[in-house]
Amino acid sequence: MNFKLGKRYFDGNVRSGFVALYSSKSIIRIAGGLFGIFLPIFLYEIFGNDFSKVAWYYIASDFFYIALIPLGAILLNHFGFRRALRASVFLGAFFYGSFYFTTENNVLLIVVLSLIFLVLWRIMHWIPYHVDFAKFTDKKNRGREVGLLEATTNVIGVITPFVAGLVISRAGFDTLFLIAVAIYLASYIPLLTIPKTRENFSWGYFQTWGQLFCRQRRANVLAYVADGAENVVGVIVWPIFIFELLKGNYVEVGFISALITGTTIILQILMGKYVDGKFSKKKFIHFGSTLYSIGWILKIFVVTSFQIFIIDAYHKLMKIFLRIPFDALSYEIAADEGHFVDEYTVIHEMALSSGKVIAMLLIIPISLLTSLSSTFLIAALASIILNFLRAKEVAISN
Repeated sequence: MNFKLGKRYFDGNVRSGFVALYSSKSIIRIAGGLFGIFLPIFLYEIFGNDFSKVAWYYIASDFFYIALIPLGAILLNHFGFRRALRASVFLGAFFYGSFYFTTENNVLLIVVLSLIFLVLWRIMHWIPYHVDFAKFTDKKNRGREVGLLEATTNVIGVITPFVAGLVISRAGFDTLFLIAVAIYLASYIPLLTIPKTRENFSWGYFQTWGQLFCRQRRANVLAYVADGAENVVGVIVWPIFIFELLKGNYVEVGFISALITGTTIILQILMGKYVDGKFSKKKFIHFGSTLYSIGWILKIFVVTSFQIFIIDAYHKLMKIFLRIPFDALSYEIAADEGHFVDEYTVIHEMALSSGKVIAMLLIIPISLLTSLSSTFLIAALASIILNFLRAKEVAISN
């Protein structure tokens, strides 16, 4: 079944599976957007403004995710992708909801519980989500569909950071967690209509690790490792950096983040059409990664809120030229693997999280010896390495 959606934007119809994924993901991103830059800040505060503890929290989550995802993929053969995707909604709600009960006396318990929910959520969510996205999108529209999802995220990002800043400043994090959980649970509704995906993960645990280090796939794995490294700096380090720079002003942090995001929406949608057009995805990635890398270097010298706005606005604009073609090409590669799309997705997730762990292990000593801003060099280098992604990769085999 296909839906006639946006005839002037899409080349033909889009599949009902994409509509269900898009709708559910948009709701999830409303809930996630309420945290966005504030979840790392919340952790930073409950850990007594000790960045190293925040880093070790995320290292632990990614380490256990890497170790368990092959087993999770095997178990999904019996549990089913559609059922797992639906169950992940409740795991995500438990993850956010666990922080509501945080006190000075139970921080360690909440940290452990939240890690368990987070790792389980990632296993149950990301494997079926990426597999379904690759299957429910087609080559002629994939860039447009990725662009639409990213543009929707930006629209949400215009409102949610500012709203979150106001809620935290007036009612505290507890109220924010309750609102986010309620919204998150609503993402279950679109998944009621998602078609069933029939895939069977065919590798054993140690075979999966062997495939991760396979020489023929080294370039793409390295690109995904770099993607994870860059991501962890942008999602964790940057929010804490600007929070410190703005002296803990939640409203100002949220307002500036919302203002920056609002400048990128139109370009985000247009970019999807060009990615699906005559321009090479690889050329876009090369062009975008260079300019995006420069943005990370410029962020090292940020010292005022005005500079945050100007440089981060530039950075987000350049990210469009990198992110949409990179994601579209990644899904294109996964879709070309046919029935090995779930195996490829597991490799992708393991490489991505490995990059996050490696980056954090480097960031901890650098932040202790110099400053958080010095760690942006890691993200700058990682942005360049994203160019290693190749469309034609040796096919995955049994």
